[in-house]
Amino acid sequence: MKLIIGNKAYSSWSLRGWLAVKQSGLAFEEINVPLFDEEWERRREGNEFAPSGGKVPVLWDGAVGGAGAVIWDSLAIIEWLADKTDRARFWPADDAARGMARSMAAEMHSSYPNLRRDYGMNVRKHFPPKAIADEAKAEISRIMELWAQARARYGDGGPYLFGTFGAVDIMFAPVVTRFVTYSVPVPRFAAAYVEAMLGHPWMQEWIEAAQDEPWVIEQYEAPPAG
Repeated sequence: MKLIIGNKAYSSWSLRGWLAVKQSGLAFEEINVPLFDEEWERRREGNEFAPSGGKVPVLWDGAVGGAGAVIWDSLAIIEWLADKTDRARFWPADDAARGMARSMAAEMHSSYPNLRRDYGMNVRKHFPPKAIADEAKAEISRIMELWAQARARYGDGGPYLFGTFGAVDIMFAPVVTRFVTYSVPVPRFAAAYVEAMLGHPWMQEWIEAAQDEPWVIEQYEAPPAG
């Protein structure tokens, strides 16, 4: 398998795809393509990103017959790898817990547009606290509500949302980095979860690698307006 990802400093969707492959335990080749530069455009015009529409992450699985399988979209990559390996690596065994975890992962996948817009991922930055716009504040409150429910109902087995590290943590991983980058205040239980996520060896590996990247995208280097 090979996984095409963007900049580790900025690409939230790439982080999710990368964590998913790490969680699978399968060997893979990592191909890093800096966002929006000439190499990015060249690969977009070729076949390497097809049929993702020029977006990352893209997983090529050559173990499948013929030309292999191409899976794009981080949630689809999670599901592909869960089917390929062991679904227990990604999702809770309990039916009710699994239903909630899937719902949370899907909501993270499709929601929170104001948080995404106002607080872009940049794991190399740490901005001082600032007033949060009402729209983003409502989305952060919703995330806190979901985290609290998951931890209260199913978090006894460990420090992650459903106890052990899994797909829902992968989907929320970039949000964890955003809360740190922008000094977003969170309740004590959420701060403990953020600390556990940042302490995960794969998160540390990703963030450390981002520090050494030579690429800078100016639009992601400024603090939020307001």
